Amino acid sequence: MTRRRRTQSGLTLIEMLIVVAIIGVMIGVAFPSITAGVDSLRLRSATDEIVSTFNSAMNRADRRQVAVEVVVDRGQNRIFFASADPGYRRELTMPEGVTIERVLPVIPNLDENLPRQFMIHPGGTVPRVGLELKNRRNARRMVSVDPITGAAQIVEQP
Repeated sequence: MTRRRRTQSGLTLIEMLIVVAIIGVMIGVAFPSITAGVDSLRLRSATDEIVSTFNSAMNRADRRQVAVEVVVDRGQNRIFFASADPGYRRELTMPEGVTIERVLPVIPNLDENLPRQFMIHPGGTVPRVGLELKNRRNARRMVSVDPITGAAQIVEQP
């Protein structure tokens, strides 16, 4: 008479620990790339939103014939757009990890942390404004308003 050997299927504790260790190493290698991508996405999103809001404010000034005030507050990391028109007030707060690094043009002997004000007049020359934004990984993007074309644009920083 032959005896049949019973085989058990399953995983041992050591095999499970090896799989968990491999997954941990993969996550550890991929995590910096993922966070860098998120930081770049936040910077790109913030600059796109600023350009869109600047262009919207300039269109509003021309179409409604009202001046639009732009206040850049580096201390609070925000930009305000407002006009005398009731109901037009926009506030852009920079996303986490994105800061307003500089406001151009630089004015000598002026505290850079004080809010800067610009006016967009209907039918007038658009003010030359530049905002340099930076993320946690020191990637920079510049939003500038060209007074000749009257359009806001993004300038990549090296």
